[in-house]
Amino acid sequence: MRRRIVELFATFFRIGLFTFGGGYAMISLIEDEVGRRRGWIGADELTEVFAIAESTPGPIAINCATYVGYRQAGLAGGVAATLGVVLPSFIIIYVISLCLERFMALTVVANAFRGIQVAVAFLVLRAGVRLIKRLPRRAVNVVACALSAAAVMAVNLFDWRFSTVWLIVCGALLGLALYGGGDRA
Repeated sequence: MRRRIVELFATFFRIGLFTFGGGYAMISLIEDEVGRRRGWIGADELTEVFAIAESTPGPIAINCATYVGYRQAGLAGGVAATLGVVLPSFIIIYVISLCLERFMALTVVANAFRGIQVAVAFLVLRAGVRLIKRLPRRAVNVVACALSAAAVMAVNLFDWRFSTVWLIVCGALLGLALYGGGDRA
């Protein structure tokens, strides 16, 4: 049990250390590490974990880490995985804050962050495409994806301010409208 807790901490520490751009950028890495490489969570369950982690309060990566850790080693596993994914960001930000002005004034740092932005966009897109590929090939799913893509494009093109809370509510209402409220076991 202790070995699994250390493994959870180390795995999520590595995910937190090498992923820039927040939780959405981490989804791809979590999927590879937790699902494919270690087999801790199946692909279908992982998709559900991402959906639940997004719709519950808190950052998606932390919610995913907590769930996976708890699933693997109970409360201690949940705490270990959560600390693992959070500590790298905390340490990096703390160190950067000590010398932020000098750090950001370096041309090489500013250029590195521009490159990181491109990589983050790719990671977020990759995670979205993987989740979409897992959807069963049904007309209702194609319509839902098309409507979602159109909405994202409209919000970005017209620079509309749209609350994340309303986005989640609209997604839930769309899901109920398209899939119904009954049990689909």
